[in-house]
Amino acid sequence: MPLSALKDKVEKAWEDRSLLNYSDIILAIEEVIELLDKGKLRVAEPVMGGWHVNEWVKKAVILYFPTREMEEIKAGPFVFHDKIKLKTDFKESGVRVVPHGLARYGSFLAKGVIMMPSYVNIGAYVDSGTMVDTWATVGSCAQIGKDVHLSGGVGIGGVLEPVQAAPVIIEDGCFLGSRAIVVEGVRVEKEAVLGANVVLTASTKIIDVTGLKPKEYKGVVPSRSVVIPGSYTKEFAAGNYQVPCALIIGKRKESTDLKTSLNNALRDYNVAV
Repeated sequence: MPLSALKDKVEKAWEDRSLLNYSDIILAIEEVIELLDKGKLRVAEPVMGGWHVNEWVKKAVILYFPTREMEEIKAGPFVFHDKIKLKTDFKESGVRVVPHGLARYGSFLAKGVIMMPSYVNIGAYVDSGTMVDTWATVGSCAQIGKDVHLSGGVGIGGVLEPVQAAPVIIEDGCFLGSRAIVVEGVRVEKEAVLGANVVLTASTKIIDVTGLKPKEYKGVVPSRSVVIPGSYTKEFAAGNYQVPCALIIGKRKESTDLKTSLNNALRDYNVAV
């Protein structure tokens, strides 16, 4: 079915949920999820100068849930009970998945992706050469670029509602240190390095401290930035307290290989994390 026709059916069902009782609507939603699963359609896609969010695709993902029945899912000795089945085409798609690595149907994993014991949710897109390390999670609709390393325990937030909200986007070549958290539609631009325990939300101050005066960002980490956890003083009624922020302490050097360790990237700036 042409994308325009799929979009029209999804938009109509979004406005009138009673249409979810009709087979043609259900089939249209299922086709959208299948296209997501195969990487032929994305919740968000790069365009000239930024990213475009396909809100109607997010709507299809949300509408998919009420059309599904709970069922028992068996994987060897393990049993699950859910509405969404698990991906199973790893061999055909050239993806390495270590035991306890789970990806939901409707997510896309490109050739060369490695999943340690980790989790990728529906609507997510993980591009080639990316490592999803132990206990890392990729939330619904998140977009992960090529040759990204999500270290152990990294949390990439999901986003379904509100539908106009942008998903978390981690662009090509980024390195996220252990227990780093990126949520609420934050975009980490190409080849940036996040130190361990960096937490980025839509309201987190990201402060570039490399110049004579601080420069503040919110919602985006500039490309090739090296970022560590920090704090700043904020005045409250009860007194002054330290509030978490993120500090840009430098730029990734051209001599640093894309596959470098996080420690090497930070060692350039005499920071131990």
